[in-house]
Amino acid sequence: MNELSTEQSRQIEDGRKLVVPTRRVVSEGLEGILLQPIPVLDHGFVRVVDYMGDDSSVVQAARVSYGRGTRKVSEDRGLIHYLLRHWHTTPFEMAEIKFHVKMPIFVARQWIRHRMASVNEYSARYSILDREFYVPSEDDLAVQSAENRQGRGSALNSEDAQRVIDLLRQDAERNYDHYLEMLNQNETGETIDANRAGLARELARMNLTLNFYTQWYWKIDLHNLMNFLRLRADPHAQYEIRVYAEVILDIMEKWVPVTAEAFREHKLNAVTFSAQGLKTLRRMLAGEQVNQSETSMSSREWSEFMAALRG
Repeated sequence: MNELSTEQSRQIEDGRKLVVPTRRVVSEGLEGILLQPIPVLDHGFVRVVDYMGDDSSVVQAARVSYGRGTRKVSEDRGLIHYLLRHWHTTPFEMAEIKFHVKMPIFVARQWIRHRMASVNEYSARYSILDREFYVPSEDDLAVQSAENRQGRGSALNSEDAQRVIDLLRQDAERNYDHYLEMLNQNETGETIDANRAGLARELARMNLTLNFYTQWYWKIDLHNLMNFLRLRADPHAQYEIRVYAEVILDIMEKWVPVTAEAFREHKLNAVTFSAQGLKTLRRMLAGEQVNQSETSMSSREWSEFMAALRG
């Protein structure tokens, strides 16, 4: 379940009822989901809080025009594809979006590596975290990959997977109980023992495991959002951050559909070859049978090259 408190739900409902006349560019696709939480994992969500601009803002910046312009939609589409194909970045920096995201702490630690954004995270020094922690499903539990030090291999058998789930849940529940004990508070914020002082929140939080949920506001421009999605919506990205990226990619398609189309075509689903790879590909297209030993590519480079050709 992706729970919201009564107060959070009320604020969202009030916000979605608000309609204000504006002279700003409005994305009709994004307006339909504005402020609405989209569930991710077991307790997480993504919601759009605000945005600035749309596809026309990219075109306007590229042409330095005074408004939406009078050119045909096909010409604007062609320009956006050209800009992305040649990675002209600054026009895409003119559109921005702000998200409210709730995710496990270990996902946040990966996410924060994308530094070209403004972030404000929920403070466990100021507030008490909820008893919400991520527990994977059996299907998402796997052994360590023998080939990839950062990835997963084959799935755990059902018995081992259930044991892992039990351990994760037991550890998180126990640690949260100890967290409240150190704070000397119960889950409703009442003091447990009037005769002792509670530990400072900034110290008590260190007992919590990385699968507990945190929240933040994350504001980013369209260019850097695509950099994030190029890495995190990739099939090789860790599942738990990839599902957030996939939701955000769907949001991007509602916000800037032409840019999203061009991004998929020229970046997300495209392949880049090294100079040696391109030279080798040209030899293959000319009808040569080329082996790795006839190139300067390492075994890993060759494997990646051949995987890219196979698709």
